[in-house]
Amino acid sequence: MNAIRMALMGIRLVTRMKIALFFTFVFPVIFLFIYDGIFAHGNPAVAVYLFGPVLTLNVMGSGFWGLGMQAVMQRERGSLRRYRLAPIGSFTVVSSNLLANYLLQLPSVALLVFCAMVIFHMPLKIGLLPLWFLITVGTFAFAGFGLTIASVGNTMQEVQLYNNLVWMSLLFLSGVTVPLPMLPKWLQSVAVYLPATYLVSTFQDIMSGSQSISRHWPEIVVLVLSGLFGLLIAWKLFRWEKEERIPARNKIWALALVIPYLLVGTWMYVYKNPKASWASNYSMLDRPSAAARGDAKKAGTGPPDTGPCRPNGPMKEDTK
Repeated sequence: MNAIRMALMGIRLVTRMKIALFFTFVFPVIFLFIYDGIFAHGNPAVAVYLFGPVLTLNVMGSGFWGLGMQAVMQRERGSLRRYRLAPIGSFTVVSSNLLANYLLQLPSVALLVFCAMVIFHMPLKIGLLPLWFLITVGTFAFAGFGLTIASVGNTMQEVQLYNNLVWMSLLFLSGVTVPLPMLPKWLQSVAVYLPATYLVSTFQDIMSGSQSISRHWPEIVVLVLSGLFGLLIAWKLFRWEKEERIPARNKIWALALVIPYLLVGTWMYVYKNPKASWASNYSMLDRPSAAARGDAKKAGTGPPDTGPCRPNGPMKEDTK
């Protein structure tokens, strides 16, 4: 109950800050308009493909720059001193921040879905329950990353450095900004081991490839594990005062977050062949819809129906 009360208090504080409201609700919508309005050119089929990266970008931002930085700011400003003598422990503080971040994430995602469907006419090719489940898993996973970085960094500057290094790596190598099939082959091999890749590819396989969520249990398991590890690391390395410092040897705990991705990424690379799935979903963007081909044939302006049309020739699927 203490964690719930602290989470609700944290949400009330956010609603009183205009800058926090902007980055929680307005900033994700700006990215939606950039992706669907500029990159997708208003094409609903492309909007469906790009909606997964938009959701992943929103979830990543809340974990790294929302929850993680909030934990550091509480420590740097001395806000945690008020709770140190209260009958609550460090786990209550960590879990309340996690809960507040999650409760703020749900209306933000609902706003993105509403804008995508109403403004860009995007068909929601995923059930509301699977969508909620993936958002919950993704938020929990990246909250683990944000909390871990906030725990191993001794100062605000150090945490910002770690955040930027991890953030930029995930931003450009996991399909969030550049579609995975457009990356060089060796970078695609690296992307197999990145957490954001699992969330982006799962969204795209379900929404564009019409796959079942049960086919992505390895990705879901490793995301849940990273969230659990991050929560435990943040609890173990929790500090009430900014004067407290983490010894360098204790920062090795952060490597626990990497182990599940190395194991599952190797298994997927050998047995699941994710590159072929990425290429398949991406190639579907070049195929005109059946309705569009039918209208063109009736008007006598379209080419003969010889199968899927790709302006740059057939895409060869990577078999490894």
